[in-house]
Amino acid sequence: MTDNWTGMADNWTSAASPWVMIAGGFHQRGGMDKANAALAQYLAERGTPVHLVAHRIDPLILKHPLVTAHLVPRPLKSFLLGELCLEWYGRATAMRVTSRWPNARVLVNGGNCKWNDLNWVHFVHHAWENRDRRAPAWFSMKDRLTRFLAKRRERNALNHARIVLANSERTRNDLIAHFKLDPRRVFNVYLGSDSFSKAVTPRERVLARDWLGIPERRPLVVFIGALGHDQRKGFDVLWSAWRRLCESSSWDAELVVAGDGGGLARWKTLVEKSPFAGRVRLLGFTERVPDLLAAADLLVSPVRYEAYGLNVQEAICRGVPAMVSACAGIAERYPQDLLEMVLPDAEDVGDLVTRMLRWRSKMDQWKISFAPLALTLRNHTWNDMAREIVSVVEHEGLAGEPSCFAVSTETA
Repeated sequence: MTDNWTGMADNWTSAASPWVMIAGGFHQRGGMDKANAALAQYLAERGTPVHLVAHRIDPLILKHPLVTAHLVPRPLKSFLLGELCLEWYGRATAMRVTSRWPNARVLVNGGNCKWNDLNWVHFVHHAWENRDRRAPAWFSMKDRLTRFLAKRRERNALNHARIVLANSERTRNDLIAHFKLDPRRVFNVYLGSDSFSKAVTPRERVLARDWLGIPERRPLVVFIGALGHDQRKGFDVLWSAWRRLCESSSWDAELVVAGDGGGLARWKTLVEKSPFAGRVRLLGFTERVPDLLAAADLLVSPVRYEAYGLNVQEAICRGVPAMVSACAGIAERYPQDLLEMVLPDAEDVGDLVTRMLRWRSKMDQWKISFAPLALTLRNHTWNDMAREIVSVVEHEGLAGEPSCFAVSTETA
């Protein structure tokens, strides 16, 4: 473990009480990690000293003079052992900081650490039951143990939290329902958007299409998400729908899939053996998601559970229409005129086929229809999100304050 407490804490000149943030990561490679990084950066830039306890922290954040890093390894590269180490080191750091600064704030993520202050929930384990029927037996056994421990830790941590932050009304409602939390201490703050999440320029689209080798006039559908054994992201549903679509000579789109996971090898084999292999490309993990979105005409996310859906938000911000399951938190931000792009039942392959055909019949119109929502989402930045979180914490949910501080996308 790397701890530069001594080298930095004594040099702080800020009069503000510090924050301790305990999370898996503070970087740009994952949804919740990106959100955690945004809050940490906001706090440091406004003059608040921050202790970050994590497995990975972006080097740019580490350079800030008000940031103290506590890097925690994953023994034997085990996520479970890593989580246990994260909790132990997080609690130790929180105790050291609060003993010196009694007014310090401690923020944890879900069940990763028990502490009686702030809990920012990005995923509710109690709200999702795995569907891993085709997974290897060893994975199923391991996954059941991991989920049992995760749910127990989640309940324990949330029952001790004083303020709970959610990333959508869907998540907020799940937290209240599953843990019987007082609604007055559960707040929804929507995730922010990047400053570079702008509409794709014609030049960007040309370069992105050249990278993928896709002609300009060929419609491109993209899927961005982990290809895990648990099928949470719903790629199996999209694959079934895609096979039906490709059986029609009128369907002219191509599919590009970005995402890694335990199920990637199996999906590659299935795609290669199908008669539609030339219409599907699996990229695996890629850092070129912005380029992929620049080339895309539609993002499809038929998730079975999604607390929010940052991939959908990023697509819309780039000007790409997105089809998403109603169970995803991001779906609640769709106005009435976009509900045709919301899937009522994530399991309904036939409905997905019908909606994708409707999209194709007026593809250009859908880009125009999504423009107002794109503007709304782009205007709610990561700094706005962080400012709202700090406002919730500093006011501690005073009576009369609304439970949602996010920008509304409701339309008349």
